[in-house]
Amino acid sequence: MDEYAKMLSGVPYQCLDPALNQFWHQQQMRNQKMNINGQIDYELLPHIAKSAVIVQPFNVSYGINIKLGEKAFINANSTLHDNAPINIGSQTMLGPNVQIYTASHPLDADERCRGIETAKAVTIGNRAWIGGGAIILPGVTIGDEAVIAAGSVVTKDVSARQVVAGNPAKVIKSL
Repeated sequence: MDEYAKMLSGVPYQCLDPALNQFWHQQQMRNQKMNINGQIDYELLPHIAKSAVIVQPFNVSYGINIKLGEKAFINANSTLHDNAPINIGSQTMLGPNVQIYTASHPLDADERCRGIETAKAVTIGNRAWIGGGAIILPGVTIGDEAVIAAGSVVTKDVSARQVVAGNPAKVIKSL
């Protein structure tokens, strides 16, 4: 199994692998060009619904691991590090400066310095609202119609129709 396949499967992988780094660099160049020309690059982002809106600048790791549903909206300066799949449902809105991370590094410094990483998918349901500046950590699932308050750091799953806030985010009410 190559390092890219390991990365997507959730097992530890070598993030310093030359082939993986070459692919990452290629995708970074595509992302940079997309932000300059202001048009969505459907080769960089092949799983983006045509009715979805992405306000640029918009930053990704690979792009091809992001799925964005119909009429979803991503506001400016959002960063989606898609080392594992990121699935965002239909009519979900991300405020400006939202960050979604899928990669995680070991606590052991020797492993970290050797380039060992793991990645866990992030899933956000339909009609959810992620407030500006929120951070979603690896492996989190956010249910349909959930609301994440601006500036929250989401470390655990959020059920459908729950409102969470804070660092770490905690449930403040159900809708």
